[in-house]
Order: sequence, then C-alpha cells, then structure tokens
Amino acid sequence: MNHLAMFGTDFLELIAVPKGATIRRDLLNYPFGLNGLAFGSEDSTITYDALSKAGVPVEPPLEFTRPVTFDGAAREARFRTVRMKAGVVPYGRVFYIHHFTRDLLWRDEWRHHANGVVAVVRAMIVDPDPTAGAKLYADMFGREAVRDIKGGKKVVTGNAHLEIITEAALKDQFGPSVPDAEGRGAYMAGPTFRTMSLAKVAQALKAGKIEFVQSPGRLVVPARLALNALLEFVE
Repeated sequence: MNHLAMFGTDFLELIAVPKGATIRRDLLNYPFGLNGLAFGSEDSTITYDALSKAGVPVEPPLEFTRPVTFDGAAREARFRTVRMKAGVVPYGRVFYIHHFTRDLLWRDEWRHHANGVVAVVRAMIVDPDPTAGAKLYADMFGREAVRDIKGGKKVVTGNAHLEIITEAALKDQFGPSVPDAEGRGAYMAGPTFRTMSLAKVAQALKAGKIEFVQSPGRLVVPARLALNALLEFVE
C-alpha cells in the first residue's frame, strides 16, 4: 500500500505492508526511514542493457501495475523497474523505474502543495567510506558524474543529486536532527526538497503542529519526527 506526493517531475513515496500481506514482505526487513532511491528511465530495456554492459549487478526488468483513482474512475498505472541484485546496496533499495502511464500520476491538481514543494533536489546517504560507496553510482552514471565534496562524494543524477558522506559530515550539517543509525554503518539519511517559499513550509508545519529547525536558507524537520528520515527544505 502506498501514497505518492507528486512534484514537478519526481515524487516522494510513502509505502507500507498491510497486516497479512503475502507480497513485498521484504520491506519489513528495513528500519524506518528513507530506504529507496528510484531513478527515472525512458526505456527500461535499454537501461538494463547499458547497466549490464557496464558491470552493474541488476535484475532483468520487472513489470507491475498499481490502481489509481480520480474523477470517480479506477485506472491502472503501469511501471517497469530495473533493480539492483540482492545484497548490492547495504542501505536500502536502488532501482530505475520506467513509467508507461505518466499521465495518470503527474496530474497538475496533484502537484500543488500547501508547503510549496516542487521537487526533490538531493538525497543523503551516510557511508563510512564514501569513495567506495560512490563506485556503484560511477558505474551507473559515469565517472564524470561523481564529484568531491566536503566529507564525501556528490553524484549528479539529473535534476537532483546524491551526497554520499560520512556520519560526522552529516552531523556537522544537521546536528541532533540526524536519523538514528540503529547500529548501521551505512544508511539513507533523508531527502532535500525545493520549495517555492520557506515561509509556506513553516506555515504548513505549524498548522500540523510539527516541530522544525530554521536557519538561513533552509528549514529542517528532525528525523525523530519523520519516521527516522531527515527532511530538509530549501528555496
């Protein structure tokens, strides 16, 4: 079961496994928090072939559907994914997704939010060895996509980027707002959202009685208040 928050060209997915479910029970093996990164693909077959040739350990494309309801009618959204093989990524799920029915998801009425968010611009991954952690993404996107940054590596992936940094570097940026590692050496820390207005974000969070930390140019919801995922908002 899932809900999507749709933005300009990307989305945030909240996903859960209902009691008694017999599928996707693998999700129960992950701690609370950000545990999935999906990259868009225009053609999953080409993506699979290119990744395989580059030596990236991926599973063959897998197609599935999800029900979507609007205007009082039920529709069927179709996807195809290309996933990393089991055990390749120690901190969650990394995969490509090919949408066949984008018109059923990226509907304009679903892309306007009280907090003014329009995009995901960053995902943060903690890794004790950022150089080793970035190798997978160098193979996926090309070595030129990987840049050095303070405390780790930055991976340019299109409109958004990944930062693979040490836990010390994350704490330097966010202090006590960081997720609980729960004994993990590597984990996904959380996303950064772009908003049209930080004032809108503050207003929405106050209306929801959600605590936040504000500093020049950004607003942060501590991970302890967001299912162990650090949420950063920038303009």
